[in-house]
Amino acid sequence: MNVILSLTNRAMQPLLTSQQSRRKKGGGLDFISWTTIRYRSVVVLVITILLLGAVTLAFIFPEPAKAAWNAVSKRIASRAAKIGSSSTLSQAHFTYIDGSVKVKKANSNSWITANYDTALEKGDVVQTTTEGMAKIVFTDGTNYTVKQDSLIVVEENSTNKDQQTNVAVQVSTGTVDLSTATFTQGSRSEVRVAGASASLAPESSASVRTDPGKDEHEILLKRGSASVTRGGEIVKLADFEKVNFKTDKKPLERAKAVLPPFLVSPSNMSPIFMGGYGGNVQFAWTSVARGKSYRLRLSRNPYFSDVILDKTLDNTNISVTGLAQGAYYWEVQAVDENGKQSVESEKNRFTIVPKGSSKVTLALDLKEFAQHGHVVEVIGNTEAGARVMVNGQEVPMVGSDGSFHYFTPPLPQGESVITVTAQNSRGGVNTKQHTVVIQ
Repeated sequence: MNVILSLTNRAMQPLLTSQQSRRKKGGGLDFISWTTIRYRSVVVLVITILLLGAVTLAFIFPEPAKAAWNAVSKRIASRAAKIGSSSTLSQAHFTYIDGSVKVKKANSNSWITANYDTALEKGDVVQTTTEGMAKIVFTDGTNYTVKQDSLIVVEENSTNKDQQTNVAVQVSTGTVDLSTATFTQGSRSEVRVAGASASLAPESSASVRTDPGKDEHEILLKRGSASVTRGGEIVKLADFEKVNFKTDKKPLERAKAVLPPFLVSPSNMSPIFMGGYGGNVQFAWTSVARGKSYRLRLSRNPYFSDVILDKTLDNTNISVTGLAQGAYYWEVQAVDENGKQSVESEKNRFTIVPKGSSKVTLALDLKEFAQHGHVVEVIGNTEAGARVMVNGQEVPMVGSDGSFHYFTPPLPQGESVITVTAQNSRGGVNTKQHTVVIQ
């Protein structure tokens, strides 16, 4: 039997329906004729039916149809405006929350409890209580540490088509510390307080304190550069310079702040091997001009929301006993003859590690460190089953052959010490340090 078919592209897999079948008697041939129906034809037919139905409904029910069309048009226009806008709103996020922290969204009159899923946008308000503290990171990398009894408002947080960012935060009451990252040229990062605005350069840090009840306000630059404006006044600040002002008093008063001490011992990221409870940890720091006394604070976290030691001394060293194993952070402030405190020093971290028997040896071999921008890749080998820590952070996985692989968190520019410590169940400990320079 010979069959003649009209076929479309096999890749399209068309639907074929029989239109007619004819048989010519006596000719010995069967003729079968087919008509091809394409998917595109089906889609066009369905759309045509829908349009006809919509037009019919519009004639029968003109007012509802008009209202529906207006709603659709507004939604399409709104979406197009967002897509075509040269500036888009961005969100900020909490990276640390301790204690009671509340958020009031711009479109709400009620307060909610902050959590790590809470996204902050323009107009949102953040409040900490006497027992609350939070760290917020914005789209340009600027981070704010909102201390106890503080209230801030997110006034600007956007990025334009050229990836230039605009971040501005109003400090209404309390104290915040902030640091800027390396952002695109043309971007702005501002902190505003009591009618004054400080614009910070990249890689800068500052501290802002405001007490509306006493009408006392201060903007202090710790590092980098900043320009403070209020009305027609402009004051440029360098390292450890500050402006103190009242809302009705002019001009802005620029002054040199009391410098913080430099921490000597324990050095940053250093391990301290201690045989059980009761060992001594020696703290030491440099003296500074105008420093009549010094305030030492010790905490289990870098935000000092849980302080386990707060002591004011007339000298620059102290021995502390009774510290359990684990990681600690410490800082020192200088206090001048008028009782004015400096800003906090840099925070050093150290880790107390149980001391094993001196007779137990433990292998620790480090390969050459690889640097990936601000991140350092640490590769090494120790004995199987050993525990490995890098700068106090435990390496999550040590291979069955003792090999380990670890990426550090982003390190700051300049010189950093990386401390690698291996420890086994027999009390053996081995520590090696390596210095890297981040450009």
